[in-house]
Amino acid sequence: MSRRIRVMRIIARMNVGGPAVEVASLMEHLDPERFDHRLYTGWCAADEADYLLTQAPDVPVHRVEGLGRAVRPTDDLLVVNRLRQAIGDFKPDIIHTHTAKAGVIGRSAAILAGTRAQLVHTFHGHLLHGYFSPAKTKAVITLERFLANRTARLVAVGNQVRKDLLAAGIGRPESFVVIPPGLDFTPDLDSAAARRALDLPPDALVVAFIGRLTGIKRADRFAEAIALTRLARPDVDLRVIVAGSGDTSDLLRSLIERDGLPIQMLGWRSDVPALMAASDALVLTSDNEGTPVSLIQAALSGLPVVATDVGSVSDIVIDGQTGLLCEPTASSVATELQRLIDSRQLRAELGANARQRAAGRFTSARLADDHARLYLDTLREAAGR
Repeated sequence: MSRRIRVMRIIARMNVGGPAVEVASLMEHLDPERFDHRLYTGWCAADEADYLLTQAPDVPVHRVEGLGRAVRPTDDLLVVNRLRQAIGDFKPDIIHTHTAKAGVIGRSAAILAGTRAQLVHTFHGHLLHGYFSPAKTKAVITLERFLANRTARLVAVGNQVRKDLLAAGIGRPESFVVIPPGLDFTPDLDSAAARRALDLPPDALVVAFIGRLTGIKRADRFAEAIALTRLARPDVDLRVIVAGSGDTSDLLRSLIERDGLPIQMLGWRSDVPALMAASDALVLTSDNEGTPVSLIQAALSGLPVVATDVGSVSDIVIDGQTGLLCEPTASSVATELQRLIDSRQLRAELGANARQRAAGRFTSARLADDHARLYLDTLREAAGR
């Protein structure tokens, strides 16, 4: 193909989180001499921070009216039509959708447009566990099976995500490719300065939680783990920072007030590397995950982590080598966190190992190269059929 390959990338919204980080990285690093690469997305809700506005203002974007978080059948049908028209105008070679809602709407628009573009969809996680009732989960699986059969390539961000989807009958093994997230390498920042900016004591033991405050992330489990740790280590000056917001923010505030927890809620932040520099450990307490970008950010910063062993977390964290994995219970999280608190040497070893491993596996250059190869292979196979 002599001209540039046209890639139409669709995501419902670019709220701060792993999918937005990955999409922005692709927009910035995919070779513009080989790809005419365009991003189509909606607006974030009032209680969300828009990654494009706060952290990636230079990324060009086509805003699609009505595309966003909320599911409204009548409005969503209008969005399908708007995307169908955009497909006709752009005439893409690849239509790549990200996350559940955009996957449904974007691929539906492509099917209705009768385009010859090859469809690619990325599962940044899945909705099979912990999101819906059994009846709604069954409906989601049925819809995803239908769309998977009409999609040239399915991308999973982790091995366990792929296994879970195949076990649910979504897609075929040969249609899947696993492409982990990739980020820019985090520069070394001054820890003392980062702590001063947050009004944190220089000798405190600082624990961070970075991510959306929503049910699946289990902020209640995080608060309980902090409470247990404080009881077990009363002589430690334990300080905790939480960067993020969401529908369980009020729950976390109530737990902080009830138990007198040393947790500082920061809201959405654009200075994640500085937060990492100010911290001694990062904790993830989720019930379900894809491949969490916060853990990659921690690894690239040389920050040790304690994480529940769910989803594809183990693709990032090698237990006992680059971090500590545990069962999804508050007591298990607290036990592993206390191991880190008790040993400065363990924290240093895990952080150094994590950084070395992440530098070779989770970079933005590798992410862009993997996607370029994916698109070229997909088009080559389509031409040979």
